[in-house]
Amino acid sequence: MTSDEKMEKFWQLLLVDGHKPFIYSRAFFRLIPSDPRCKICNGPFHGMGGALMRLIGKSPSPLNPLICSPCNLKFESIKGGLEVDTTILFIDVRGSTSLAENLTPTEFSKLLQRFYGVSSHVLAHAKAFVDKLVGDEVTSYFLPGFVGSDHAQIAIDSGMDLLRAIGYGKKGGPWLQVGVGIHTGRAYFGMMTTDVGVRDLSAHGDDVNTTARLVSEAKGGEIMLSEASYKAANLGWANLESRSLSLKGKRDKFPARVLRVD
Repeated sequence: MTSDEKMEKFWQLLLVDGHKPFIYSRAFFRLIPSDPRCKICNGPFHGMGGALMRLIGKSPSPLNPLICSPCNLKFESIKGGLEVDTTILFIDVRGSTSLAENLTPTEFSKLLQRFYGVSSHVLAHAKAFVDKLVGDEVTSYFLPGFVGSDHAQIAIDSGMDLLRAIGYGKKGGPWLQVGVGIHTGRAYFGMMTTDVGVRDLSAHGDDVNTTARLVSEAKGGEIMLSEASYKAANLGWANLESRSLSLKGKRDKFPARVLRVD
């Protein structure tokens, strides 16, 4: 087996088949309390177990707080990646430009920090891989190796949980206007590198771009759900609002469904 084949096998085992490169460490660390944990090795971050892990260097990575630093370093030492079926969820602040104009930079930063924190907490609980906290948006991926084959349904449930966590459907209403885009498709997930040594674990492809376009069409309190995710989750909700969208870069109209919190 060539080195390229070994790398592809590693990514297959991790992203699709369910953490098999880490199966023994995951079983061991699972015995140590308590949640939340590293999404790769199961090392705990909180409680007495978290304190023990910090003694051996297993604290959350500053590049992705859902992964411990040693696991992140392991990723950085591995090249390549894999095309994988996944459900992609982006959540985006509506009207952030107007918000920034009416708040001091410090106030706006604190609002975004709260948004990042709430979003990351919900997504981490669902075992999603949080890719980016950038500007007024959080991007995440529900990978089969992390959440299982029903990743579309889990992503949709998480989208609803995100809206509720921000206050939609509650007395007093949301403390921030956000929209969510969810799309099921195929993405290349792996380690991207530059010739100056910058490395980033991320996802790329047309379906990633489609999700970015999709979330831009969601109004405050809406989940814009692609037909692909709707079918993958076997929802069968005939009463959902349907929209035919003109997405940038797409020649044909893009069918979508709209979800809201009751």
